[in-house]
Amino acid sequence: MSPRALITGIAGQDGTYLTELLVGKGYEVFGLLGPEPGDFEAWAARFGGAVHGLAGDLTDMTSLMSAVEASHPDEVYNFAAMSFPIGSWERAVATTDINATGVVRLLEAVRTLAPDARFFQPSSAEIFGNSTEVPQTELTPLRPRSPYGATKAFDLFITAEYRQSYGMHASSGILFNHESPRRPPIFVTRKITDGVARIKAGLATELRLGNRDAKRDWGFAGDYVEAMWLMLQQPEASDFVIATGEVHTVREFCEVAFARAGLEWQRYVKVDPALLRPDDADTLRGEASRARRVLGWEPKVGFADLVAMMVDADLDRVSGQHE
Repeated sequence: MSPRALITGIAGQDGTYLTELLVGKGYEVFGLLGPEPGDFEAWAARFGGAVHGLAGDLTDMTSLMSAVEASHPDEVYNFAAMSFPIGSWERAVATTDINATGVVRLLEAVRTLAPDARFFQPSSAEIFGNSTEVPQTELTPLRPRSPYGATKAFDLFITAEYRQSYGMHASSGILFNHESPRRPPIFVTRKITDGVARIKAGLATELRLGNRDAKRDWGFAGDYVEAMWLMLQQPEASDFVIATGEVHTVREFCEVAFARAGLEWQRYVKVDPALLRPDDADTLRGEASRARRVLGWEPKVGFADLVAMMVDADLDRVSGQHE
């Protein structure tokens, strides 16, 4: 019998990459869909009946119970979230309800109806905020600097509590920034590559950004979902930092992205004070040696190749829209 996985947020970046990985391994996948499923049915049809949609969201306990009962999961991956740090200042209550209380609802549904299922919860490098310790490890003190970061710190702790108190196989991945062509344009990396494509096509004349000196540890989302799956294959649940260990500035990302399209970034990139975060984390660099040692995980896509992948995808998309 095929293993069964329930994925919340299945239509997002991580959800789609994980679905492809799991189906390739012979899983039957159930995806929790919100009120606007978009093109899910057409996308799911690619997998020959191995992927199914279920209605529900993290703010509705009844729908979560129904989804767990219907899917009978062996593994649960919770990707549904308010996932944009700067937006969490404007929607702090909704961010807390979905990212924090919503995780408790899902843990309770799994504990009650599928106690033997293995559970994965994404945390975030944003839990470290402006850490004085670089690089950050599983033992680095938490200093979140946004409502989003605070909820992700809560997620890390509450998942550990369910693991310790109820014996659940519940693991958290402290995920550093992971990108791809499927990243929504609201995130700075896709904003940059989309901007490059639009400028190259003559559809825009400038790209407005906030803090160009912010430093991030950027990896490829397709690599990171493999680490998530590996966590749930371990005999014991635990928490792992997932990162490349390399740090680059937003400025460097611009340099590589514009160069890929044969453009000089200085001519087009402008600083917009309105895009600066109220309290931005400056340097986030992960130390993933424990994931390498225990999980046998290694990132495969380097920084330059990641940027090239994203720029090329946006160049193709924009040129296809305007042929």
